[in-house]
Amino acid sequence: MLVPLSAPYGVRPFPVGRAFVTGLLVLSSLSALAMESPLSLGQAQQLAVARSRQIVAQNQAIVASREMAVATGQLADPVLKVGIDNLPINGPDRGSLTSDFMTMRRVGVMQEFTDSDKRQWRAARFERAADKSVAEKNTLIATIQRDTAIAWLDRYYAERIADLVAEQGGQARIEIDAAEGSYRAGRGSQADIFVARSALSLLDDRTSEIQRKLRNAKTMLSRWTGLPSDVALGDIPAIDTIRLDLASLETTLAHHPQIAMLSRQTDIADAEVKLAEANKKSDWSVEIAFQQRGPAYSNMISIGLSLPFQWDQKNRQNRELSAKLAMAEQTKAERDEQLRAHVAETRTTVDEWQTNRERAIRYEKELIPLAQERTQALIAAYRGGKSSLTELLAARRAEVDIRLQLLQLQADTARLWAQLNFLFPVDVQSNDMTSSLSKDQP
Repeated sequence: MLVPLSAPYGVRPFPVGRAFVTGLLVLSSLSALAMESPLSLGQAQQLAVARSRQIVAQNQAIVASREMAVATGQLADPVLKVGIDNLPINGPDRGSLTSDFMTMRRVGVMQEFTDSDKRQWRAARFERAADKSVAEKNTLIATIQRDTAIAWLDRYYAERIADLVAEQGGQARIEIDAAEGSYRAGRGSQADIFVARSALSLLDDRTSEIQRKLRNAKTMLSRWTGLPSDVALGDIPAIDTIRLDLASLETTLAHHPQIAMLSRQTDIADAEVKLAEANKKSDWSVEIAFQQRGPAYSNMISIGLSLPFQWDQKNRQNRELSAKLAMAEQTKAERDEQLRAHVAETRTTVDEWQTNRERAIRYEKELIPLAQERTQALIAAYRGGKSSLTELLAARRAEVDIRLQLLQLQADTARLWAQLNFLFPVDVQSNDMTSSLSKDQP
């Protein structure tokens, strides 16, 4: 069994317009290829990823976080201050800007100097949010590939089941003709005709249900690929191997996109802890102002320094830090619990997949051959007048039911295979528009 390659999580910002145009080109080329030849499972997945608007939205979230990381790492904007100080409001100098020596027209600027550690951790918080968005994007890709694979496999087996029932319907019509011929020749009874017609009606009813399921399967596949529902499917991929090393399952699943997303949330919580620690240092501000007085008086310059006084750190800054530490521990505990649940769920799914494979082999090697031999024996007995048509039709129905059970079992096994095989994104490097475009950046 193969171990999946770890998905790349680092993504640099990219031009949105360029990504959109490239995505359209990829989508159009894949659609044209799929229309010219049978649609393979891999092509369906590539189409689904290329046309997904969820991935486009996630790309925007990555860009937004990267941009905010740069913005929050800068100093605050300077503040321009303009005002009039000590303007008389009564007496002979009321409203005058130049008569009283205390009246001043003031213009100044104030700059807040945020501690470098605070700016660093504010930027780091958004950088790690961007990393989480990348993990969310990989989760989306894996989910799209898994759901597309399930839709492709559902349609594949729905077509196989429909073909089998149609084949049996043709055989049932032949049996009606044979029963009517035997009745006219005096070798059969009218009851045999009714039995044969009842069998055909039951098959017609089953055909209606199967055709409904087939239409639904075609609709779901078209929902992912955007192709017409009647596009032909290619060969089924090998579903007897999965990209998981069961001996190191817990280590492998620690890099699963959903677990990676929780790990990135833990990184965000750690950054917020560091920011809370940095907030225990006060930011300070410097203000410089020019003050103009009347022509008979000297102009002035004022310089000021502001420093918040953290007089109650025990109940404010320290408690904020404690809260951030608790949240960091919460995210780590949730990640560990999610990993345990994911490992147990995956082991259960692997066991079910392996059991279904064993059952399918038993159907192919034992149950179906036995049912076919029983049918052939009853055909020979019916032709020799030693068996009734009712017994023969019952044997045929039993054979059809077993073959249908095998196809349904194979379909269920294929669904489990898709769930296991696409726990991780396949070929993220080629499917990830962001990564491919970032290579072209200077």
